[in-house]
Amino acid sequence: MTEAPAYFAHPTAVLDEGCRVGAGCRIWHFAHLMPGCELGEGCSIGQNVMVADGVRLGRNVKVQNNVSLYTGVECADDVFIGPSVVFTNVRNPRSAVPRRDQYQPTRLAQGVSIGANSTIVCGVSLGEYAFVGAGSVVTKDVAPYALVYGNPARQHGWMSAFGHRLQFDAAGRAQCPESHEQYLLTNHQVSRISPTEARG
Repeated sequence: MTEAPAYFAHPTAVLDEGCRVGAGCRIWHFAHLMPGCELGEGCSIGQNVMVADGVRLGRNVKVQNNVSLYTGVECADDVFIGPSVVFTNVRNPRSAVPRRDQYQPTRLAQGVSIGANSTIVCGVSLGEYAFVGAGSVVTKDVAPYALVYGNPARQHGWMSAFGHRLQFDAAGRAQCPESHEQYLLTNHQVSRISPTEARG
């Protein structure tokens, strides 16, 4: 008797031999997982998503419909990628010039959210809990907790880990209205304050 897989894949999905899928993943209509890609536990792969060789997704990564994750994309845990987000892996593509040995990595740290129809140009890193507004074109690194949007994307503020705009006071402190976690802004960098630090 064949043991049932520990994940769900729609019958129309194509899972090539050599892909690795973590327990609890859900893979929807017409998705394609290529050999050598790896999905952590609890990932959700939407309709018409392609995951290329060498792509690594952490735990609980949600990839919405119509996204292609090309070689070089690396996602940590709890990343959200909205519908029709575009990734690239070569900075100067030419059809007549092979550049398969020049793929540049794109790294998404824990908790990153990318809004629908955004483009992430290869070679950039998005810091922890960075938030990219819908329709943005990201051409350079994004700091942890930064809110960026536009074309090209520019920073317009800071976001909490729960996805709320942070309003810092004169002392450089802010509180998330949902989680009540506190944050500190120093030297244009944001960090979460531990409960012990907050009491102090």
